[in-house]
Amino acid sequence: MPQNEDTPALSELEVSILEFERRWWKYGGAKDHAIRERFDMSATSYFQILNSLLDNPAALASDPMLVKRLRRIRTTRQSERAQARVSR
Repeated sequence: MPQNEDTPALSELEVSILEFERRWWKYGGAKDHAIRERFDMSATSYFQILNSLLDNPAALASDPMLVKRLRRIRTTRQSERAQARVSR
């Protein structure tokens, strides 16, 4: 999907993160370790960037299926955490 002029382009890092998420299931192993090796950052920093990327219209335009799938996963996990807090 082409970006319009109101939607800023994704940075190289953001494109790399989307590519990593798109192919992650193929690699297996410890994701935190792979994040550290590939991006030279902590998993916490990576997931903060990924989370903000999921709300970025340019990311949605770049790979709508991936972004929508990751948004569904995020929403499910948020709901599960909220339920766990209520259950305590």
